[in-house]
Amino acid sequence: MPPIGAAFPKSRDPEHGFDPAVGDARRTGRMPAVPSATHVNSTYVENMRRLWRLDARLAQRIDEVPPDDLLAVEASRAGPPTAAVVTGDGRRLYLHSRYDPQREAMDFCATLETRDAACIVLSGLGLGHHLRALHDEYGSGSTFLISEPDTATIATAFRHTDLTAVLDSGRIEFITRLDKSYLHERIGRFATVLMLGTQFVVPPVSLQVGADFHQACREAILAFAAYAKMSLVTLVKNAGITCGNVADNLPTYVSTPSLDVLRRRFEGAPAILVAAGPSLGRHLDRLRGLDQRAVVVTAQTTLRLLLGHGVHPHFVTALDYSSVSKQFFENLDIPDDLVLVAEPKASCAVIDAFERRDDAHPGRTILLDNVFARRCVGETLGKRAALEPGATVMHLAFYLAEWMGCDPIILVGQDLGFSGHVYYTPGVTMHRSWDPELGRFGTLEMKEWERIVRHRPILRKILDIHGREIYTDEQMYTYLQQFERDIGRSRCRVIDATEGGARIAGSELMTLDEAIGLFCTRPIDGSRFDYLRSNWRRPDRLAPARDAVRQRRSALEEFRRLCEETRRLLDDMKSLTDRPDEFNRRLARVDDLRTRVQQQDTIFQMVREVSQLGELQKIAADRRMEMTKNAGAARARQQLARDMQFIDALLDGCDRLGVILDGALSRFDVALRDHKP
Repeated sequence: MPPIGAAFPKSRDPEHGFDPAVGDARRTGRMPAVPSATHVNSTYVENMRRLWRLDARLAQRIDEVPPDDLLAVEASRAGPPTAAVVTGDGRRLYLHSRYDPQREAMDFCATLETRDAACIVLSGLGLGHHLRALHDEYGSGSTFLISEPDTATIATAFRHTDLTAVLDSGRIEFITRLDKSYLHERIGRFATVLMLGTQFVVPPVSLQVGADFHQACREAILAFAAYAKMSLVTLVKNAGITCGNVADNLPTYVSTPSLDVLRRRFEGAPAILVAAGPSLGRHLDRLRGLDQRAVVVTAQTTLRLLLGHGVHPHFVTALDYSSVSKQFFENLDIPDDLVLVAEPKASCAVIDAFERRDDAHPGRTILLDNVFARRCVGETLGKRAALEPGATVMHLAFYLAEWMGCDPIILVGQDLGFSGHVYYTPGVTMHRSWDPELGRFGTLEMKEWERIVRHRPILRKILDIHGREIYTDEQMYTYLQQFERDIGRSRCRVIDATEGGARIAGSELMTLDEAIGLFCTRPIDGSRFDYLRSNWRRPDRLAPARDAVRQRRSALEEFRRLCEETRRLLDDMKSLTDRPDEFNRRLARVDDLRTRVQQQDTIFQMVREVSQLGELQKIAADRRMEMTKNAGAARARQQLARDMQFIDALLDGCDRLGVILDGALSRFDVALRDHKP
């Protein structure tokens, strides 16, 4: 553990690294007076020992708090400490009762309506009395997020209150700043827990001390929860579809280049990221010809529109799992030097529509690294350069620009709101799909407005770049949150040249003409495009990959047999909870089967990935068991119900995975036939 300042004082002579008093003793032969005993604050030591493991950066900041900055602490009438602070207007406020702070905290917890929340957000730490009471009330299985901007307050609490029980759980985060990149980093691992029930706890004193920070923190956590909910719902709802798409794309995945060919490829060159926001229409003419002086990356939704206006992008991004998105590439004269960078979860119909031109000019495609793909074909064939998955094609475009070393990154058409009360810029492919519905009683403007109004329950107002209110929806608002997080942690300079839409925190506002004049002034060296001469097809990798998938298909059959036997045993055990000898005999066999299942880790993980709902149900069931605190036969019945539900989900996952792997094998057969010498 790094040294604690109070226990390990620094030398008073940093240049020479020794204490001058000791030096004097060496010269005079007399040692200075030393106290016979040194007081060690064991509460502080034990709290800090645990915090160093959880959050070393915060522990370091706490350890560096000067003693004079600590809060004024005094004993309450009941004995436990309380503390006072001076507010900005000169008032002296106590953070806890001067009579009995622990009883006050317990009484406050008794007023809370929710008792089964998985996550508790506490506004203000004080000396930790409320945190201890909440931990006693909700249990060590709960997650605690502590909103506390004052490091000196945390340092004071660690010196006076034993918080080792909640720190030992590891399910605690102190939120001391509000920037999005920091906040997402601190609470990202608890995204699922937030979905299982969140309780906001605001002690009365927190309405007067740090109230603005605590309010902003609650709002930020709610915004993150909305983002996490959307991500989780999408993950659970589309788990099978996503895995199926990845498997269908395996022939392309193993036979095309990795993203490594683009690593730092355009170091220092500007990138222009083109989205389909309503403001894009006014920029189309100014984008023409910029491909010589900037790296142009577009979303699949705007490709047809750009090409139609003579704009030549270098890269197009795709990640939509729906086959409907193939319309973005169908019947389109795609330039030979355009590279598709896509998530493997994108529909194979989208990838095929981009790639299938003719043998002389095959499409150039790069698929990103994917865990499920690696599990299907093995690490040797499946390992590729990793890039953070994007929530949208424009997030993916942003990560791609960072990967290629582009700087600055210039955003165009990234409205993230309904500028001018429309959803898309005129002329995008989506408008073409509405053509059959247009007529005298159904105009394009009406379709745009219907697209917005359909989301009336999730509309919200935000500020645009001019400080005026515009509408956005919950989905785009979460995309805005992620963009602000990404920009906050990026090393690149980010320019918002959209000239409309939401204000994106962390970006610099410029007109597109200003951005072009400042950054797009020199042609890009042609040697940077030599990746186009790379070998874009490796058909020799198809047969080994197919063999690997065939092995997974065989292993799945054995895995399913183990699950079926486990399910039968669990069903028998339901009626044996009052007959421990027979129950335990079957339990021993279940434990043996569980060990054999876990030994087939690759298939186990693949099945779980296909059946994400079962995983979420298991987490929720574990939480319910912890809250009910049943024992004996009652707890055994709860555990059996949980395990049976989980095994049923695994069996369903086995069926789904079998269909997915069979589909992948068929896709490999077609690819091998097409590439047969």
